[in-house]
Amino acid sequence: MRMSGYVRVSWTCLCARHKLKSDREQLSFRPVTPRVKQGRTAMASRAGPRATGTDGSDFEHRERVASHYQMSVALKSEIRKLNIVHLLVWVLMAAQVTVSQLSLVSHKMIASPYQWEYPYLLSVIPTAFSFMALPRNNISYLVISMISAGLFSVAPLIYGSMEMFPFAQQLYRHGKAYRFIFGFSAVSVMYLVIVISVQVHGWQIYYSKKLLDQWFTSTQEKKKK
Repeated sequence: MRMSGYVRVSWTCLCARHKLKSDREQLSFRPVTPRVKQGRTAMASRAGPRATGTDGSDFEHRERVASHYQMSVALKSEIRKLNIVHLLVWVLMAAQVTVSQLSLVSHKMIASPYQWEYPYLLSVIPTAFSFMALPRNNISYLVISMISAGLFSVAPLIYGSMEMFPFAQQLYRHGKAYRFIFGFSAVSVMYLVIVISVQVHGWQIYYSKKLLDQWFTSTQEKKKK
């Protein structure tokens, strides 16, 4: 009886010890799921988001098109500014010619215009073609603007500088002036207008040429596609 009771107690203790050991093993071998941050995973991926309809291989082409577009926008902005400055000069000169022809003011206050001022009034034509060419990238209008700028803008200014040279020489040597615009020597005022206008038209033609090259380049790239 004592022997059987001792065996029963030992068996109970052995079962309890085995169960405790198995529970410890289950706890020690519990799988641990790694925590992966979503931001790092996205950064490690080389694919990244792409524009629809492309596999990313035309990146250089798209960068080149963007640079052409930015250059075109910058050149258009500069040409518009120069056109506005020219229109201001043209309005002042047109006002002088109108006032003189209609005798609205005494000639002692506003002198009669020089001969070169009449053909220079046609310089509004290239500026008008320039304004029409910019919104739709019209190559034909821009070419007409550049050619007519040489005929109606630059040529009258060259003629005007030669026409007024004797009067400027007389003013420089003897200090005598016979034409005045609001009390100032007319030849001095008009030479100042010529200096400003030459710079304006020179930059107009220069920027128009660069813009024309940009348009030609983009047109050729579209044809290659």
